Amino acid sequence: MTALWLTRIQPNLRHRDARRDLSSAVAMHHRIMQLFPDGLGAQARRQAGALFRTEDTGPTPVVLLQSQLRPDLDQLPTDFASSVTKDLSPLLDALRPGLPVRYRIIANAVRKPGHTTRAATGAPAVIPLTGAEADEWWQRQAEEHSGLHLSTAHSTPLDSARGQRGQDQRRITHARTQFDGAATIKDPDLLRQRILDGIGRGKAYGCGLLTLAPTRQAA
Repeated sequence: MTALWLTRIQPNLRHRDARRDLSSAVAMHHRIMQLFPDGLGAQARRQAGALFRTEDTGPTPVVLLQSQLRPDLDQLPTDFASSVTKDLSPLLDALRPGLPVRYRIIANAVRKPGHTTRAATGAPAVIPLTGAEADEWWQRQAEEHSGLHLSTAHSTPLDSARGQRGQDQRRITHARTQFDGAATIKDPDLLRQRILDGIGRGKAYGCGLLTLAPTRQAA
C-alpha cells in the first residue's frame, strides 16, 4: 500500500511570513519543502511526493499539501498557520472502475509548439491556454492520460503562480486554471499514478494536484 498524506494548512494572515509565502509560489515551495527531511537529493520534491495548491474560495486562503512522506508540521514557524494531516491511503485503495467521483485540480494548461512551428512562426516554447483551449487540454489529460471519464467540467481562470528563484534570480510564471466537476473512474491504476505524480507543468509551484472525493449515490 502506497503511503499518501493530505495536509490542510490555513495560514495566519497576521503573520508576516505567511503573507509573504502566499504572495510568492517560490516562497511557498520553499516553506513546503522545509516540512520534509534533509538529504532527499536533487529531486527532493519528487522524493517526498510533494504537491500543493492554494485555494482562495473561503474567507481565508488554504494550502492543500499532498505528500508520500508525512510532513513535520512542527517545522512551521510559531503562529504561522493552523494545520492538520490525514491519511489518504484508504482513498487510493478504494478507487475502482465505475466509481463516480468529484474532482478538482489547479493546472498549468499549456501547448508546446514543435521546433518547426517555432522556427516558422516565432512562437514561444510554451503557450498558456485559456478558455475552450484550456478545457480541451484538461479533457485530454483526464480521459487519455489519467483514467477518468469526465461527466462535467467547469473551468475558472486564476492569477498566475509567480515568484523569483533565489539561486539564479529567475522569474517564475505559471498560468493557472482551476477545473472542477464530476467523473467516473475508467482505469484505477493509471489514476493512482497520476494522483501521486501530479498533472502538467509547474508542480513545484502550486499546480498539478488532483484531488478526488467519491460521490454519494442514492440508495
